[in-house]
Amino acid sequence: MSAAWLRELVLGVRLSVSGGRSGWLRLALIAAGVGLGVGMLLVLAAAPTAVASREQRRADRALGASVEQAGPGTLLALTTETRFRDEPVRGRIVRPEGDRAPAPPGVARMPAAGELYVSPALAALIAGPGGELLAERWSAHVAGTIAPQGLSGPDEVYFYVGAGTLTTDDGAARIASFGGGGPPTTDPTIVVLAVIGAAILLLPVLVFVTTAVRFGSESRERQLAAIRLVGADSRMTRRIATGDALIGAVLGLAVGGLVFLGLRRGVGALLPADFSPYPSDLRPVPPLLAAILVLVPAGAVLVTLSALRRVVIEPLGVVRQSGVRRRRLWWRLIPPGAGLALLYPLLGGLPGDVGPGTRVQLAAGAILLLTGVVVLLPWLVQAVVRHLGGGSVAWQLGIRRLQLDSDTAVRFVSGIAVSVAGIIAIQGLLSTSIAATSGTQPPADRLQAVVYTNGADGTGWKAALAGTPGVEAVRTSGYGYLRTDPDQAGATVRVGDCDVLRQYAPLPSCADGDSFQAVHPGWESPTLPAGATTPVFGTDDVAPLSHWQVPAGLPVVTLYTSEAAPMSYLATPAALKLRPDLRGMFTDAYLLGLDPARPDAIERVRNTMTRLAPAAPLQLFGDDRIGNQFAGGRQVAQGCAVLFLLFIGASMLVGVTEQLRERRRLLAVLAAFGTQRRTLSASLLYQVAIPASIGLLLAVLIGSSLSAVLLAATKAPVELDWPAIAAMTATVAAMVVAVTAAGLPLLFRLLKVQELRSE
Repeated sequence: MSAAWLRELVLGVRLSVSGGRSGWLRLALIAAGVGLGVGMLLVLAAAPTAVASREQRRADRALGASVEQAGPGTLLALTTETRFRDEPVRGRIVRPEGDRAPAPPGVARMPAAGELYVSPALAALIAGPGGELLAERWSAHVAGTIAPQGLSGPDEVYFYVGAGTLTTDDGAARIASFGGGGPPTTDPTIVVLAVIGAAILLLPVLVFVTTAVRFGSESRERQLAAIRLVGADSRMTRRIATGDALIGAVLGLAVGGLVFLGLRRGVGALLPADFSPYPSDLRPVPPLLAAILVLVPAGAVLVTLSALRRVVIEPLGVVRQSGVRRRRLWWRLIPPGAGLALLYPLLGGLPGDVGPGTRVQLAAGAILLLTGVVVLLPWLVQAVVRHLGGGSVAWQLGIRRLQLDSDTAVRFVSGIAVSVAGIIAIQGLLSTSIAATSGTQPPADRLQAVVYTNGADGTGWKAALAGTPGVEAVRTSGYGYLRTDPDQAGATVRVGDCDVLRQYAPLPSCADGDSFQAVHPGWESPTLPAGATTPVFGTDDVAPLSHWQVPAGLPVVTLYTSEAAPMSYLATPAALKLRPDLRGMFTDAYLLGLDPARPDAIERVRNTMTRLAPAAPLQLFGDDRIGNQFAGGRQVAQGCAVLFLLFIGASMLVGVTEQLRERRRLLAVLAAFGTQRRTLSASLLYQVAIPASIGLLLAVLIGSSLSAVLLAATKAPVELDWPAIAAMTATVAAMVVAVTAAGLPLLFRLLKVQELRSE
């Protein structure tokens, strides 16, 4: 019996391969569709390996345990970060304290004083336009390139520079080895975007693969009917169909492997530099690879057999069972309900470090919630169209077709609905992140940058900054303490002229002698009662610099969260009776006005600060780099969604074409009785548009719910991204019209009288 089964499977393969031009076209469509989906599945299966490899290299180069005493095997290391234009540049300043000091991973030897080891990406920046400014930053010559084992990825901009004067007073750590560091804490929003993005991508891919397996099913059924004519029974035809499905799936696996090899060379270009993997890092996890190799052919067979379940293949033709099955609702509510149950505990907020368990919970909850789109849509379409009727002839033709058989239309619309629901959830997170990072930026019209001492001695900084080419103004900002009781911490006050204070909060108006009460979102700063007189303390915590009487009716301003630490008050020097040069205050910040005609001025400031204090924070006012990254992520997400919808639209077109060919005699009869082309074209539009509209409404409901849950989990305001929803709605509407228009030429050809002929 097994040998007979094998012969029938082989016969199905032979018939599929030797089916002539139409058979080859169908096989090519199946292989291309399955291959595209398999390629994307392999990329997802390789993502854990790429992430693990990147994190392992970062852990290997992390600073080891601190050592108190210097020795022949110790070194000093100071981690720094700067920027060149919009590119973050990270690295370490190192100084060996003995001849046996370990070299960092990826570096052949410990760099000597004045030597610089750079990553390939940093070498390209130095060799590129304006790179001479970047080369001047460390006053060192490039002695070599960091090997891949010392970098998180091929696009990371990283360096090691040797210094002869580095000490622990500069903030350097004394270590005897590299490695042993744990993975860095990642922003929960980034983790959620990554996990949900992978989950959202997975489900539409699976829907697309199962749809691709059924390309050309109508021609296959005619072929099986011919086989019945020469003596095959129904079981034999199903085994032959199984062989036909297997060859398509196997070819799809081969095509998917080629797609994966092509994608892994270009996937890094779609990711930020900190996340770009080496091509060798993208290796599918063996269990996931085995699951793909087994489940894709098995799924192809199951989908094929399921499709044949309601088809009666007779020797003279194919008859489809037209009885309407009433779909049950109760079991379809289980997946979205389970998804909400998994996500509900996260509504209070994610932990600071999102561990593997939480990531699995997020992914499982999102997948189950999105699965609700797939399982609820067939029931919802059937429930809606069952109650529709009346209207024009075109409307009745379209509705009646959906009432008799909505499975095919729902199958193609499911991929659209899942994609739209997923992109709505992602867009909500991205839009909130953009608003959070771009809505609290201080102005950059008067002063453009600020340098913080970060606790270091800032003596000489103002003169050095003022002497930097391109710097037109240097303003000093300081802070002091207001304590009426020596045993209490008291309130804090930031002091500076009006231009300085405007960089910390939007002021209604300001003149020398004004002061303001400051509010920091999410922080309760201590305040003093109106009319109270308090001493003002600066660097000397014993002798006050002056005394300040808190004015009544003090204006309340909200601090820019991106630039300022929590402060209780903002005040000009005259308000506190202090010297204009703030002598005696903690002068922790120098605000810079840059020459707009010198676009390289900020790079020269960074060069100056690298010489003065490499670890000192330098920030640009009005810097929306992080917001731009989220905006770029939103554009990438929209582009991926549109591309995916185009692929699904192509599969919808194949399905519409198959339905038209299957109904060619019926269409020819309608045309022979005088039905107008316009009527039949409109009926075709209704058959596509009605399930798509229902699927879109369901996608908006579930996608918005998922977006709200994710926003609550990241402690962000729950606001829907209506522009993104409108964009997806317009895209789906355009795709429905395009699919209908693309099917019209075939429809018109099938309306000819010749289609009434039968064999």
